[in-house]
Amino acid sequence: MTLKEIKAPVEKHIEAFESHFRNAMKSKVPLLDKITHYIVKRKGKQLRPLFVFLSAEIFGSVTEKTYRAASLIELLHTATLIHDDVVDDSNERRGFFSLNALWKNKISVLVGDYFLSKGLLLSVGNDDFDLLKIVAHSIKQMIEGELMQIEKARNLDVDEALYFDVIRKKTASLIASCLSCGAASLSASEEHISLMHDIGEKAGMAFQMKDDIMDFEPGTAKGKPTGSDIKDQNLTLPLIFVIRQASYTERRRIINTVKNHSHDPEKVAWLIDLVRARGGIDHAREHMELFKDQAAEMLHTLPDVPARHSLMQLIEFTIDRDY
Repeated sequence: MTLKEIKAPVEKHIEAFESHFRNAMKSKVPLLDKITHYIVKRKGKQLRPLFVFLSAEIFGSVTEKTYRAASLIELLHTATLIHDDVVDDSNERRGFFSLNALWKNKISVLVGDYFLSKGLLLSVGNDDFDLLKIVAHSIKQMIEGELMQIEKARNLDVDEALYFDVIRKKTASLIASCLSCGAASLSASEEHISLMHDIGEKAGMAFQMKDDIMDFEPGTAKGKPTGSDIKDQNLTLPLIFVIRQASYTERRRIINTVKNHSHDPEKVAWLIDLVRARGGIDHAREHMELFKDQAAEMLHTLPDVPARHSLMQLIEFTIDRDY
């Protein structure tokens, strides 16, 4: 199933979304308009709006509030990405120059803040307080997850329970907000909004685990260099599993490699090979499939409409991807 086929039930809404999003970002300041034009033209596969629209279509037909929900999520998420690039001193995102590479840190931070304010105004101006509450909670969790990861990275003190908590907050919370906002935009019941949140959370967990698996599979990841998590001293499930199984001596060598030699290509390659040989990838893939199956089980309790089937296919697409 291609992404184009998955989009079929909401294709016209995805096509119309760009103009809605551009209007939500509009400014009378020429520099801001120039930067927002750069951002809009480099938007990727628009998976987040797609999650929003498919969720809404399960409960009825997309409305103007649904477009605002998708725009709100994109505005706030774009702001976090801009700020992340500044914090990480990253000059590239998905094969394009980051804003801070082109306009430096000060302007980038201000643009990120501008998008945050535009998201708030979009919601408050339309009395979309329910949407704002959902997305603000997601942003709060994303920040908490990032700080948890940074704190634990200092001592490389991460077990599986903590790993799951971090990715639930950092990644899964955003996809959960996409699905719950889609349902909320159609005035679905609190029970259904909560269910969509839970489906999105499970799907988001599987999505992040796929990303972490690809980091140990040379030649599969596009836009993310293999071994980048090791270089960032970020312990993900494949490596956590191997550390847990290793002998005391071997565990010390693994930790020493991550802590002191994470930029040594030969030692990073040794660690990647070790994770592959010791079943770290298989262990992570089992958990990824489990989260996907849990999402599917909950999804099948919802109305049997084309959007529901496309949403399931989208979840499968996100874990079959090679980028």
